[in-house]
Amino acid sequence: MRYLRSGGPAAIRRPRPGDVDEFVAAAKRSRDLHHPWLAAPATPQEYDRYLRRIRRRDSAGYLICDRASGAIAGYVNISGIVLGALRGGYLGYAAFAPYSGTGHASAGIALVIDHAFTTAGLHRLEANIQPGNEPSRRVARKLGFRLEGFSPDYLFIDGAWRDHERWAITAPAPPSA
Repeated sequence: MRYLRSGGPAAIRRPRPGDVDEFVAAAKRSRDLHHPWLAAPATPQEYDRYLRRIRRRDSAGYLICDRASGAIAGYVNISGIVLGALRGGYLGYAAFAPYSGTGHASAGIALVIDHAFTTAGLHRLEANIQPGNEPSRRVARKLGFRLEGFSPDYLFIDGAWRDHERWAITAPAPPSA
């Protein structure tokens, strides 16, 4: 398998149409883990829409894979990518069961951040996290995100407008000459 980056227990690559069965099975297996925070694409039609969305000019998608087996352990999306003076986007991520809590998500997200900052030329990534989603908040803290604020009624998830905390990370400054 050809990966964009690898490190620790994880490697990242782009999702492909041929991943549909494995991805959908992992999403279904992880529904209880993700509820009420998100709903991963759990049908072939939803996966197809997901692929179309992450292939737009303002988005990017990555699969987190287990380095030992190649199995899909989670996924990371960057949406709302803006270049120019901002060079940033919004980061979303999820681990699939049984990989939640194993370090695959944080390792994979770190690889995506490194790829975004070094290869894609982004400078800032923002993760909007519901205050009760402690596993996601823990990952953000571990990876060096800083809490920047609070957005009431920010996203419509699971039938209601949900409050979110705004977490962000910026690329390290280049060394001075």
